[in-house]
Amino acid sequence: MKTDLLRTARGPLASALWVFVLGAAVSAQTVRPVINELIGNPVKGRVEYVNDGLTPLNVVLEAKSFSVSENGEVTYRPLDSGIHVKFSTTSFRIQPQQTYYVFYEATSPQTPAWFVIYANFTGFAFRTAQGMNVRLQLPHTVYLLPKQSVDKSELHLLRADLDATENKVTIEVENTGSNFGRILQTHLLYSKKRQEAPGFPIFPHSKRILEVALEQNSEGENVPVEVSLELEKFKLEEKLERHHAAGAVSAAANSAMRPADTPGGDQP
Repeated sequence: MKTDLLRTARGPLASALWVFVLGAAVSAQTVRPVINELIGNPVKGRVEYVNDGLTPLNVVLEAKSFSVSENGEVTYRPLDSGIHVKFSTTSFRIQPQQTYYVFYEATSPQTPAWFVIYANFTGFAFRTAQGMNVRLQLPHTVYLLPKQSVDKSELHLLRADLDATENKVTIEVENTGSNFGRILQTHLLYSKKRQEAPGFPIFPHSKRILEVALEQNSEGENVPVEVSLELEKFKLEEKLERHHAAGAVSAAANSAMRPADTPGGDQP
């Protein structure tokens, strides 16, 4: 029988020991890069699979389409019929301490388009506490993009609320254009410091809501006053509105935008 990694031994002590052993073993498998944003249609890409472990592993590739909700929840489905992906191979074996390269070519009826390539690793020399085999899945996400990127006039920071009771900030961004965009970094600005939060993709004709938990209780100098979303060519900035227990205060009408000083990095 096979099991996903989240199925581990039952019981506090057994689970802790199993997670420690399992984590040490599977952390030796790597996919690089995790995200590949390619301009063109068709596009050609390469993904690198690394086995730093001591056991040969079998890998099977599977391409899937996906959708992302306003709250960032990802839903996977079979690859859309219009997207075609050709692989140099879809199954292979990686020897210990070795790297394997897979090349692919992808086409879509239109861009932007996106899909994920899942690598299913099997052949680990251990099992769960229930005697089940372990299967590790690692993603490589591909974006087919046109030369045009999202324009600053197409992005709108609809909401930037500070909820002192919940000690969090809620950010809502809308992309009214037909191009893909990526928030490289999110910053909460205080009077004397800043707190960083993850970046995220913003898909065409969609909204994205991000909740950021504050590192400290929002009182005194620990109250953030502004949110800054950094893209490759510009920033979106908005003063934070205080969210009272009686109801939310509407966000400010306009977002201040200015050219970015330096591009940042991010994870999907």
